[in-house]
Amino acid sequence: MALFDPPPPPQTEQLQDGFGRRFSYLRLSVTERCNFRCTYCLPNGFHKQAGLPQELSRDEIRRAVQAFARLGLWKLRLTGGEPTVRTDFTQIASELAGIEGIRRVAMTTNGYRLARSAAEWREAGVDAVNVSIDTLDKERFAEVTGKDLLDEVVAGVDAALSAGFGAVKVNSVLMRDLGGSGWQDVLTFVRHRDVAWRFIELMRTTGNVQLHERQATPGAKVRERLLDAGWYALARRDGAGPAVEYAHPDYRGRIGLIAPYEHGFCDSCNRLRLSSRGRLHLCLFGKDGLDLRDLLQSDDQQDELVARIVAAMPGKARGHRLREGDSGATPHLASIGG
Repeated sequence: MALFDPPPPPQTEQLQDGFGRRFSYLRLSVTERCNFRCTYCLPNGFHKQAGLPQELSRDEIRRAVQAFARLGLWKLRLTGGEPTVRTDFTQIASELAGIEGIRRVAMTTNGYRLARSAAEWREAGVDAVNVSIDTLDKERFAEVTGKDLLDEVVAGVDAALSAGFGAVKVNSVLMRDLGGSGWQDVLTFVRHRDVAWRFIELMRTTGNVQLHERQATPGAKVRERLLDAGWYALARRDGAGPAVEYAHPDYRGRIGLIAPYEHGFCDSCNRLRLSSRGRLHLCLFGKDGLDLRDLLQSDDQQDELVARIVAAMPGKARGHRLREGDSGATPHLASIGG
């Protein structure tokens, strides 16, 4: 069972918040746009709001990542929306992979371009890819995403495996209507593929309150099912995201669980978020974020940019307030990058 091991991070003082948590991981949204219409995120599709600033340019993105790299963040995930709707996505990935201090570049995608572009993105320097597949039932996949593209997305997963990414993962949102009957399909999928299929608890946003009430399913049910069937938890790796992954001797792949509603979920938080409009978000479910864009306009503003990021860290809360029904200012996951 091959697992991706990034080289050790450079010896530098890591960014730290008021609770002693250290940060190695930046989730960077390059666009809010998406060409899917997932029921739990953008059920009516993406519609640009009047008056919003343009997406960050490649130069602005580069300057932001250089500043975070100076502060010890060495893992970078490119998200959206759907990041590959940007025609310059490959150039963005290539430029960021070359920044000093960045040791791993990952991406999250709905997979619509993955089958034809996996090798290109791997060559550009992307080390790992996460693909969204909420169900392996074709009819239900079309209902959830608004696109009848399941076969193409699965072909993209296989293309990513062939392209030699260090890690290939599948993200699957836990929803009541998709439970039960699809379990055997997932087991078959991971039996001979070196992938991690991660179930993610449906997170409440300000835009999906009613759907969340109908569809939310606790991740503990997945954990119980895995443990009863002989799966065992793997140790969390340096720089890893929030998933707990489970392995089984009869399966090449793994199954993971991301359970933001469980107590203690935020205790090991190691990630910050930068939106496609240049706002630093200390939490996915925080308030409006801190605007960095005015300091992304030239290369000679790096010291000021670093200082502003450091000064923001005492404002990071101990944890989100999802269990209290408080989603902060997040209208949907595409707005910040999930």
